[in-house]
Amino acid sequence: MPHTFDDAALTGVLGHMNSDHSDDNLLIARAFSPLPDVVAADMVIFDGDAGQWHVVTADGAEDVIRVPWPGGAISERREVRREIVALYDEACARLGIPPRPHD
Repeated sequence: MPHTFDDAALTGVLGHMNSDHSDDNLLIARAFSPLPDVVAADMVIFDGDAGQWHVVTADGAEDVIRVPWPGGAISERREVRREIVALYDEACARLGIPPRPHD
């Protein structure tokens, strides 16, 4: 069973991703969704094994995709950032987009 993060971690990470990194959410969704033409994406939940994004396509189709963490299972809040950055980098590679530098 994957690690479950507390409400503070979920609220903090999801709030940050959906307000400060909406472009990254969209990039990750476009790279990992089986649906074509993803035009919107919000991170909706995460656990120790993966993150999940609600995606919407240009024709209005919706889905929730679950993307495993590239580095494997995690259990610490600080590890979530590392794994999302790794997903972002992989999304850029899949889509042929140069990644921006990370802070």
